[in-house]
Amino acid sequence: MNLKHDDNREIFESWPVPKALTELALPMIFGQLIILVYSLADTFYIGRTNNPLMVAGVSLLLPVFNISISFANLFGIGGGTLISRLMGAGRDSEAKKVSSFCFYMTIIAAGLFSLVIFVFMKPALRLFGASDDTLIFAEQYTYCVIVVGAIPTILGMTLSNFLRSTGYAKQAGFGVSMGGIINIGLDPLFMFVLMPEGYEVLGAGIATMLSNVITCSYFLIMIYRLRGSGVLSLSIKNIRPPRKNVYSIFSVGVPAAIAVFLFDLTYIIIDRLAAGHGDIPLAAIGIVLKAERLPLNIGIGLCQGMMPLAAYNYSSGNFKRMSEVVNFSRTVGIIFGFASVALYEIFAPYIMRIFIADVQTVALGTDFLRARTLATPFMFMCFHLVNFFQAVGHGDKALALGSARWVVFNIPLLFIMNYIFGMYGIVWTQVLADVLMTIVSMIAYRKFEAGIKVAI
Repeated sequence: MNLKHDDNREIFESWPVPKALTELALPMIFGQLIILVYSLADTFYIGRTNNPLMVAGVSLLLPVFNISISFANLFGIGGGTLISRLMGAGRDSEAKKVSSFCFYMTIIAAGLFSLVIFVFMKPALRLFGASDDTLIFAEQYTYCVIVVGAIPTILGMTLSNFLRSTGYAKQAGFGVSMGGIINIGLDPLFMFVLMPEGYEVLGAGIATMLSNVITCSYFLIMIYRLRGSGVLSLSIKNIRPPRKNVYSIFSVGVPAAIAVFLFDLTYIIIDRLAAGHGDIPLAAIGIVLKAERLPLNIGIGLCQGMMPLAAYNYSSGNFKRMSEVVNFSRTVGIIFGFASVALYEIFAPYIMRIFIADVQTVALGTDFLRARTLATPFMFMCFHLVNFFQAVGHGDKALALGSARWVVFNIPLLFIMNYIFGMYGIVWTQVLADVLMTIVSMIAYRKFEAGIKVAI
């Protein structure tokens, strides 16, 4: 289903905020859930081997994959939020040039990232915590998903951001969902039918790579079909936007990329510190870091729906509506966050058993999951406000908050808590860090809100 461009402007300008946010956020939430499911599917199917070393090996790819997300954020969020603001200001021709520029820059960045990982794969995985027993599995998965699949993976995420930023959330959500469903179907085929025993991780990597290729192809086709009715363009003729727009892309995109890099660095540190406590704790925390993603992915989808609405109305000068969007989305996210805490506290052991039957891994993972899930509503608050500042083009504030969360609070506390309390200190760090960061973030938002004199 294709939306007319004028209809999209009505979503931004005149629909009631709950209805507009639902229209833009629900497809993204559904897409995020599918992303989560197919991410968990790899862990689930690999867990069927009952081999903690395979689970630990695949878990080590998370930091590498998050680096790829940072490139998608650089041009997908940096370019996508600018496109929304240009639409709000009625500067559609500039928006086309921005989309074309970001498209080709994404391809170049993804290709270079693939080459670097190919050359330095083994030392990189060692740095992330791979042991002699887990290295082979980490290499198999990384080669397929990152070395071979970097360009379609990163480009697909960027194009999804473009569609969402111009109001085509249903198309963006469908593409992401389609890729996830295909991956879920391909996983058992490649892992247990086409691959011999001992190569299940390689099969999972091939399945993930193929699903990302299909997803990227869908987004390319969709944007090509929409080229006459919107502000998106992939034409190389439009590859040179005004210098001020290039600056705007990077002023938001670089902080967004740095935020993911710091998030990634934190996960690397968690893996390294957990590896010092043995392969079983590493496998347990690897499962937990994925299992805890359910409410967080829903929160990300909610923020993805909020961002183009906030960006458009900020640029058009409708600060009252912008504030309504922010407040409503924040309230919904917090309520869901606390509900998720209750569910995880009850069902943590059952969740762990879904992924692996090893008794020791399940016991440790249950404790870890119950502790880390307490941070859920506070984590949502942190990235909700960072995403807001990205949306309205205040990359400096987004960078300051994103950096403070990891550099000032999370990373130092990881080392301190690990030194004092060991593995359980690592697990409890997230709660402490995000409570402190939520306070800082709300102070920053209130000052910004007062500065533009929003009528509430």
